[in-house]
Amino acid sequence: MATRIPVSVVVPVKNEAKNLARCLGPLSRFAERIVVDSGSEDGTQEIARRHGATLLQFEWNGRYPKKRNWTLANYSFSTDWVLFLDADEVVSRAFCDEVEKVVRQGVHDGYWIQYTNYFLGRRLRYGIAQRKLALFRIGKGFYERIEERGWSKLDMEVHEHPIVSGTTGELSTEVEHRDYRGLARFLDRHLDYASWEARRFLVLKRPGFEGSDQLTRRQRFKYNNIHRWWYPAFYFLFTYVVKKGFLDGSAGLYYAFYKSWYFHTVRLLISEYGAEDRGPSQSSRCLASGWGSECSKGER
Repeated sequence: MATRIPVSVVVPVKNEAKNLARCLGPLSRFAERIVVDSGSEDGTQEIARRHGATLLQFEWNGRYPKKRNWTLANYSFSTDWVLFLDADEVVSRAFCDEVEKVVRQGVHDGYWIQYTNYFLGRRLRYGIAQRKLALFRIGKGFYERIEERGWSKLDMEVHEHPIVSGTTGELSTEVEHRDYRGLARFLDRHLDYASWEARRFLVLKRPGFEGSDQLTRRQRFKYNNIHRWWYPAFYFLFTYVVKKGFLDGSAGLYYAFYKSWYFHTVRLLISEYGAEDRGPSQSSRCLASGWGSECSKGER
């Protein structure tokens, strides 16, 4: 244990037999590996045991907490640091070396991690960078508390960020992230994400809601503007032109297009859900206007 990297790696899963072995293999240098499962039926649990990981079972009731916060609140870690990875993320030796260096130095309380991104079988080297705050001191961070009411099937924090008490830095070594499993799965997953984001937007805009001050600068910009007509076009131009997504060829074009479609979907769902919450009399008017001024008033 003394020679291993003093970090507990947590991998939340459900039916990830295809990816889990590839994820867990390079993690043997870490002091502890924890797989948090949700009743997998494809052999995921056997793979976790075979790789010597601690296996936890999580049952979600549709409300707070989800997997990551539940693990932070209920598991007795053997280290002072936690690293959250998904089953389709793979670390390199260089990444492990950098993690060991920063946690032993202890300069910051949390670290942002950069990720590679793939679409249509091709790595995207341009566009908006993918990163998450996934490494932090235990006891210094929890993921945002969002009191949802069965908004989606997502039992794991996806768009929620950890709120870290202390300073944060950024690792330079990327984690390989291969989450593309075909266009149908991509669209299905993003429909679920869009529904969740629309519900979250309406909660954030409630009068008196106090959680907005915990958002990152990027989140604040998104949730201040995601309901506006120009936001999907802005996202497309920013990622494809300003961030040079066009240099990724057709994959870069299609990725920017589908992300723009995603934000169009979020915007329309905001209009639909907001109208439903105010009653049927306004529903058709709000949908027709696309969240016009007469629909932006009132409390969800």
